[in-house]
Amino acid sequence: MIAENFIKLYEKSFRENWELKCLTDYGETDTFTYGEVAQEIARIHLIFKHCQLRRGDKVAIIGKNNTRWCIAFLATITYGAIVVPILQDFNPSDVHYIINHSESSFLFTSDLIWERLEEDKLTDIRGVFSLTDFRCLYQRDGESIQYFLRHLDEQMEATYPQGFRREDVIYTDLDNDKVMLINYTSGTTGFSKGVMLTGNNLAGNVVYGIRSELLKRQENVLSFLPLAHMYGCAFDFLTAVAVGTHVTLLGKTPSPKVLLTAFEEVKPNLIITVPLVIEKIYKNTILPLIQKRGMKMALSIPMLNAQIYAQIRKKLIDALGGRFKEVIIGGAALNPEVEEFFHRIKFPFTVGYGMTECAPLISHQYWDKFIPTSSGKLLEGFLEARISKADPATGIGELEVRGENVMKGYYKNEEATREAFTEDGWLRTGDLGRIDADHNIYLRGRTKTMILGSNGQNIFPEEIESRLNNLPFVLESLVVESNKKLVALVYPDFDGLNSLGLNTPESLKAIMEQNLDTLNKSVGAYEKVSRIQIFPTEFEKTPKRSIKRYLYNSVTE
Repeated sequence: MIAENFIKLYEKSFRENWELKCLTDYGETDTFTYGEVAQEIARIHLIFKHCQLRRGDKVAIIGKNNTRWCIAFLATITYGAIVVPILQDFNPSDVHYIINHSESSFLFTSDLIWERLEEDKLTDIRGVFSLTDFRCLYQRDGESIQYFLRHLDEQMEATYPQGFRREDVIYTDLDNDKVMLINYTSGTTGFSKGVMLTGNNLAGNVVYGIRSELLKRQENVLSFLPLAHMYGCAFDFLTAVAVGTHVTLLGKTPSPKVLLTAFEEVKPNLIITVPLVIEKIYKNTILPLIQKRGMKMALSIPMLNAQIYAQIRKKLIDALGGRFKEVIIGGAALNPEVEEFFHRIKFPFTVGYGMTECAPLISHQYWDKFIPTSSGKLLEGFLEARISKADPATGIGELEVRGENVMKGYYKNEEATREAFTEDGWLRTGDLGRIDADHNIYLRGRTKTMILGSNGQNIFPEEIESRLNNLPFVLESLVVESNKKLVALVYPDFDGLNSLGLNTPESLKAIMEQNLDTLNKSVGAYEKVSRIQIFPTEFEKTPKRSIKRYLYNSVTE
């Protein structure tokens, strides 16, 4: 059990960092100090108390990253209720299901999302609050929330006659073994499950962030990954607020253009991102530069290439704000070509690994110790790991973990919980890989997507796809099995083809035939793709931007 109590981490932080900047919405001039955030939390606690919210009741939150999203989250947990963060990209029917399945009593949401929901389908909701200004958008018959809000200032004065002070920050005593958060996964299997995370699971991640000094007091961070997903939540938000960091909430789609502008303004001290963002910056900014004829020639000269790489590294670091310690990439596999290039130019990046069921971190390594192609080093002291049914030749098998970060189970789903754990209590990650002697983790693919070749070889489609996605005019791809042969479904870069006048059936066919030939020369004999099949639309994805592979297993001509 983690020694630090999760809730008391924030009680301590608000008191110690009272005057410091805490939360800012990007593009806005107003900033909440730690003291002001604590006061807003106190106001929400009075609302909860008036509504007789009980310890262990659930409160759902859905909306874009903003200051009041963070305040609602902290207010719920520090009161002793269970927070249910919901990705804003879920469709209304999924949101109805999650709110009802979790038995949430209250909901914090944006005005726009609330307009899309149907209140008569939310069976347990007693009240709904706006993430714009915390006004009450809806109250069930018999509730008096709106009346109470009109007199909330008077209630604050009566409760805190000397004004709200740092010594008034006193939060509930709740052991770390209690469930504090239920996070509904958006997996590629099409089935959403509520991951029950305890204070200990959350503290395991935050305490790791504190001890490894990922963020420090008075540093800056830009939060652009969805806070309803544990990756961004644990480090851009929870670790940051626990140590006195200033968090700027982007609150808009993180396109490379938007992000580069925000990085320049915020100058974050740590960047937490997913591969898609870094890969787009590489493809749009760096690749065109290094593929120029003159640059290619210069890079082939040993004396020049080191200087050129140093210049590229400096430009990239400056473009990302210039003050970050490292860029942590997680959430999915990083393209090998991008990883190799960044390592070659000595860019300060590292690749981590985790899953919602571990709140989320399983492995991480500092950038200057990071081994390329790995997913970092197991969080020793927090987790143990082993490989199940390892192949004698390669050491590859399913990764299993146990320890501080591992979830309690799936909410109201005992069958799924049993399937997730081994008989001796290890969590089955569903990821295939190996572990070296220094506890570095190397992932190969998912157990559910691995294809067994005709001669018994293990084929990992993700590895083939990463190569294919680097070839000309390929935006995304899926490798599937059809009649015991591999087929690549490709969604082409139609905009790029149009810009060069190549968007004709003949040109597209010739380009993809060349891509197929190039691909098959770079893979093993048993991994060769028989044909490329053009897919006319972007593949359907989860809110976390992972392709819903199960929809395409039988989509071949």
